[in-house]
Amino acid sequence: QVQLVESGGGLVQAGGSLRLSCAVSGRTLSSYVMGWFRQAPGKEREFVAQILWSSGSTYHADSVKGRFLISRDYAKNTVYLQMNSLKPEDTAVYYCNRLTSWDNRDGIYGWGKGTLVTVSS
Repeated sequence: QVQLVESGGGLVQAGGSLRLSCAVSGRTLSSYVMGWFRQAPGKEREFVAQILWSSGSTYHADSVKGRFLISRDYAKNTVYLQMNSLKPEDTAVYYCNRLTSWDNRDGIYGWGKGTLVTVSS
């Protein structure tokens, strides 16, 4: 089994920063694509960012481009989401998952509990 554990969420003020972590217990192959998603109450889950494990190539959704940065620590088997200039509209539960492919953002594993990010105004 593969275990994904999100952490790092919390309460921050608008304009602040936070770094989320996604620890992956299983082996990550070079072709794996990892991603971050978020879901606010009453809204559908939305894509945030993705990263190719081997090269570190990234892609970010327009809503977070320039503010958020996805990265990975190859040795620690951990994916990060650095969130800067946070806005109240960033408030959501954040999830990580392995994507089916670079072009297919369907999650391969089940969705976990995620980590809650609350941004106050």
